[in-house]
Amino acid sequence: MDRFKRFGLLAGPLLFTLLLNLPGTLVSEAGDKVLATGAWMIVWWISEAVSISVTALLPLLVFPLLGVMDMEDVGANYGSPIIFLFFGGFILALALEKVNLHRRIALSIIQRTGTGPERVILGFMIATGALSMWISNTASTVLMLPIALSVIRLLASDDDGFTDKDRNFALSVMMGIAFSANAGGIATVIGTPPNSVLIGLLENEYHIEISFLKWMTLGLPVSVILIAVSYWVLVKWMFPCKDLEFGASKEVIHVELKKLGPASGREKMVLVIFGITVFLWIFRTLINNLIPGLGLSDTGISMLGALALFAVPYNLRKGEFILEWRDTSRLAWGILILFGGGLALARGMSASGLVDLVSGAIANSDLGVLFTATLLIALMLFMTELMSNVALVAVLAPVVAGIAIGLDIPLLHLLIPVTIASSCAFMLPMATPPNAIVFASGYIKVHQMARVGLVLNLISVVLLVAIFQFVIPLIF
Repeated sequence: MDRFKRFGLLAGPLLFTLLLNLPGTLVSEAGDKVLATGAWMIVWWISEAVSISVTALLPLLVFPLLGVMDMEDVGANYGSPIIFLFFGGFILALALEKVNLHRRIALSIIQRTGTGPERVILGFMIATGALSMWISNTASTVLMLPIALSVIRLLASDDDGFTDKDRNFALSVMMGIAFSANAGGIATVIGTPPNSVLIGLLENEYHIEISFLKWMTLGLPVSVILIAVSYWVLVKWMFPCKDLEFGASKEVIHVELKKLGPASGREKMVLVIFGITVFLWIFRTLINNLIPGLGLSDTGISMLGALALFAVPYNLRKGEFILEWRDTSRLAWGILILFGGGLALARGMSASGLVDLVSGAIANSDLGVLFTATLLIALMLFMTELMSNVALVAVLAPVVAGIAIGLDIPLLHLLIPVTIASSCAFMLPMATPPNAIVFASGYIKVHQMARVGLVLNLISVVLLVAIFQFVIPLIF
């Protein structure tokens, strides 16, 4: 364990103890207890002294002991419907990966975009972004990386060696994969954990529901714009490779597709179940209107898809199914616990009056709405370069909700762009798993990623402020 983690391991509980034993009160008796717990969690989340998922269990221990909430109320947050929505999404992603359907989809997209260097980069970015809507951005990056590396190695081994244009291609395709993985998750509720943390907070605390389709109405265009802007910055501005002699990609993609062979029955069955689930998510409201009393929910649809993968037999005679329970050993259980911890902390902040305190302070201040929104979006976006975006949203979203109440504007208008900002970490290798994975390839230097990332971060702030001001009021 490095020095920073050791410091964080001790500093968390020490700060907690210090805040609990201050003379007088900062907020209220209950508010100070929640504030102390939140400070402990933030220190451990930033330092990653212990797993961020383990840190998320602290409210389950501390809140009942301090009398903030009883065990039943705290525990209910770890079993919130939104957690089962994401669980179902994880199961669908597991099935896609188990039968290699995600790989076939990615290779088919790249094959159809063309074989010129710029088109190949675009193909990798579209494929990665499309996959990240449904599977984790880490998984989509891990899938695309070896294919991209094969193309780069063929360029490096040709007659003219590894030229500057080859190097530009390598930089563009590596960073393009990472940035598209980050942006792709914005498109859907299940695409990236911060989206689900927000949806859970809104449902648990404010009884506001955002349907799968309504989120996509905003999330998908934002995702497409960010991927398009990333492509333009990388390929047209920072690392042009237009005149590169390029025949390598077609061969690599053809070989990779040939290895997969024709689509299997398992792949087709997963595709059908996946397609039906997505169809139900998108048309849920219409179906509920056509069949009164049906009561379809996004969580119910997610669980229907998940159960079908375990219960619909692929081969009835042999008793074979697409997924078996042992496959869930690869499920990101820690992320589900992290959601629960974030929701429990948010409930504690609300119940103890911390959110009311923030909203009251903002209501009595002279800060303008647009200035405050810009500040919060920029703060979230640049802070997520340094700490987990899920943990950050879990901590800041309830505070932002209080600020929205204080400014007397709809919660969604402020919370949505601030949450989306948490997925726009383009500057540093440690900011997101996709950034770290492509950085480990050895083709990217920190200063190169930081230079491109700073431009994209600033563009993202402008885009999200424009969405706050002009777009969100039309949709929500």
